[in-house]
Amino acid sequence: MRELTPAIRENGESLIQIGEEHSRIFFEPIYYHQKIPNSLQAIYLRQSAYEKLTQALLLLPKNYSFILYDGYRPSEVQQYLFANFSKQIAQLFPHFTEQEVVRETRKYVAFPSADHAHFTPHLTGGAIDLTLGDLSGNALNLGTAFDEISEKSATRYFEQYPEENWEACVHRRLLYNCMTLVGFTNYSEEWWHYDINNISWARRIGAHEASYGAVKAVIQDNKVKEFRFL
Repeated sequence: MRELTPAIRENGESLIQIGEEHSRIFFEPIYYHQKIPNSLQAIYLRQSAYEKLTQALLLLPKNYSFILYDGYRPSEVQQYLFANFSKQIAQLFPHFTEQEVVRETRKYVAFPSADHAHFTPHLTGGAIDLTLGDLSGNALNLGTAFDEISEKSATRYFEQYPEENWEACVHRRLLYNCMTLVGFTNYSEEWWHYDINNISWARRIGAHEASYGAVKAVIQDNKVKEFRFL
């Protein structure tokens, strides 16, 4: 039986810049630091996604913090990442056909096209990439680097091989439990990626509707100047 695509009932919730009001939330806007064109120097999320994140923070033990890598991601950055990951994968797997390269790339980066905009999690403002840190904002051991192209990036990898890195296994469990208990869902190929209220989230929980569709932002000086819903 074919899986039905959830409908989008856009709720019009604002895209907001996350401020520094929480001492245990740190910012590492990774694509801005990598100097990717049109990347954002701050982290943006939908209002309710941010509220859920703060609820997850309350579940986190007091000696841990969240480090945010990415939230809302402009379509231009999505296109750049897809092309860049495709190149890396073609080099890592020289025997892959063009179709196989695209298929492997899509494990790590959603396909960037206008037709697929609503299916691109970060374009909705309802996806977040994050890790755990200490109280000074230093990233803890979660087993791989962020965005690492590796089977070890899969969330459950160390559940299958705990002797390889028990500390990473424990940290991934902690991150997963705090995020999912407040309503986020995890993308199984990436331990750092969580969704709420978008199509990816709706599919994982079996919901018929998603309340976050794609957002088109005007970027000026690496900040969101204005936005509209697609």
